[in-house]
Amino acid sequence: MRIERKLRQLRERREGALMPHVYYGDPTPEFSFELVRTLAASGADLLEVGVPFSDPIADGPVFTAACERALSRGIKPRMCIAAIERLRSEGIDLPVVVTAYYNIVYNWGVVRFCADLQAAGADGIIVPDLPVEESEELLEAAKDRDLDLIFQVAPTTSESRIDKVLRKASGFVYVINVEGVTGPRGDIVPSTLQLISRVRERTSLPLLAGFGVSSADHARLLVANGADGVVVGSAIAEIYSKNLRNPHSTLERIRSFVSELKAACVQGMRERKRI
Repeated sequence: MRIERKLRQLRERREGALMPHVYYGDPTPEFSFELVRTLAASGADLLEVGVPFSDPIADGPVFTAACERALSRGIKPRMCIAAIERLRSEGIDLPVVVTAYYNIVYNWGVVRFCADLQAAGADGIIVPDLPVEESEELLEAAKDRDLDLIFQVAPTTSESRIDKVLRKASGFVYVINVEGVTGPRGDIVPSTLQLISRVRERTSLPLLAGFGVSSADHARLLVANGADGVVVGSAIAEIYSKNLRNPHSTLERIRSFVSELKAACVQGMRERKRI
């Protein structure tokens, strides 16, 4: 699968992976396409495409506002999946992970949702509000369509539950850095590095760390301490949301920021001992 292949290639090259997260349709669909093209050209290795939702309980103020803006423009889940198909037709070949809350998946129909994702060219799924104990139906449907169902672990996740997640995980494990929601943070706290260590000693699956990653130094530190890469979303949305009347004018700043993050991921991998 494309996710596994990409992360294996990066590991062999001693590079940390960078996965930006964007909510499609914020502030406009056409800006989303321009943003993805910018991310792909600036060092992104994978792409997380969020389906805007009215109650994104895992998201902080920046992404909640992004969802609200997209929904106010009439963005529907099927538009997001169609957007992935368009990205593929335009030559974007990064692995694509779709993030959608379970209400969307359930109402779409679990089997049909996975079939439509595969047909559009997606490679994986993140469902933030789906407990691992209730994931069997989606897990089976995803596997039937060669999609990775990406599970998350947090600092509060018990040892037994980490093991339960790892038995079902594929693609990579999403390490949530903080107790709380998405959004830029000041420092990487010790519990985050401890969590990476706890999970790393249990699995050879790649680990991508997200929630609160908002600087090149964050990315370097996380990769240097065992993560295979980082997920960055709110920090990117924060840049363009400061000029919603002309978000295209912020693309050069975003390009520079993403390039810095990717360079930090590479540096972090080279600073750590081989695992």
